[in-house]
Amino acid sequence: MAWFKKKKEPSSRKQVKIPEGLWVKCDSCKEIIYKKELEKNLKVCPKCDYHFRLNATERIKYLVDDGSFEELYPNLTSGDPLKFKDTKSYQERILEGQRKTGIKEAVLSGTARVEDEPVVLAIMDFSFMGGSMGSAVGEKIVRTAEHALEHGLPFISVSSSGGARMQEGILSLMQMAKSSAAIGRLRDNGVPYISILADPTFGGVTASFAMLGDVIVAEPRSLIGFAGPRVIEQTIKQQLPENFQRAEFLIEHGLLDMIVPRRKMKKTLSKLIRHLAGARKPQPPASDVSGNGHKSADEEAYSDNDTSTEDIVAEAGHDEAARDVENRYNIP
Repeated sequence: MAWFKKKKEPSSRKQVKIPEGLWVKCDSCKEIIYKKELEKNLKVCPKCDYHFRLNATERIKYLVDDGSFEELYPNLTSGDPLKFKDTKSYQERILEGQRKTGIKEAVLSGTARVEDEPVVLAIMDFSFMGGSMGSAVGEKIVRTAEHALEHGLPFISVSSSGGARMQEGILSLMQMAKSSAAIGRLRDNGVPYISILADPTFGGVTASFAMLGDVIVAEPRSLIGFAGPRVIEQTIKQQLPENFQRAEFLIEHGLLDMIVPRRKMKKTLSKLIRHLAGARKPQPPASDVSGNGHKSADEEAYSDNDTSTEDIVAEAGHDEAARDVENRYNIP
């Protein structure tokens, strides 16, 4: 038994309750970041430049002009042709994805403007069943590409996917050929197609429309491939190189044209759109040049399109990619 007891003094410090959701931990450097600061920085870590994943709605907010997006085919959604069920039925998983993301399918399509340039967009959302491509996703990609073809507008896709949707079996695999054929029609008719690869992009999406862009752009450190690295290691029984399947590794091996940070993506896209769209216009005849040294009205129309593809692709350091695009569009 203690003879003396120290009287507890009331603490002068007040316990402050910190509301949840104000801070975010970076998946890369593990720093704690104020959520509003992170959103102001386009969801890029200010400490290590790690690019957080975006859902489709957030990407539209950061990529296109305010108020310019108009959704296409909003009610298109998958059926359940195989009556598939694992721990949950396929229909339950679709409804769960719809509640989580606020969209009907794993891709959001629409028309918009990027720095006042009209475009057609298809943006995949990894939050919806891992961005998997089923019949409805493939159909939306095709319809969106056909809309771009019909109106002669550049088509931009943003891929973030685990690949084909297993719940639809062979029907999901058919979307690879179907979407690739739609992109082929764009190419045959000279409609520019820019493919953006975000973290992660895998499986049947990588093996189809995602890698068919006239210009293929990736965000920094995005994981891009067909099979995952663990599957490859188990198959070949070898240790894979460091940063294998990261965007930086792929660009060194010629699979990408550019790596563009999120804060520069919008401006880079507008340059590419103007350059590729302008390349399809007929060049004015030499007789239109007036003898007083001034440009004709036709020539003035081309004066804003003097940036070469090599300049735009310079950040990636791939001159071959620039030459390929210029040859494709007969750019002098």
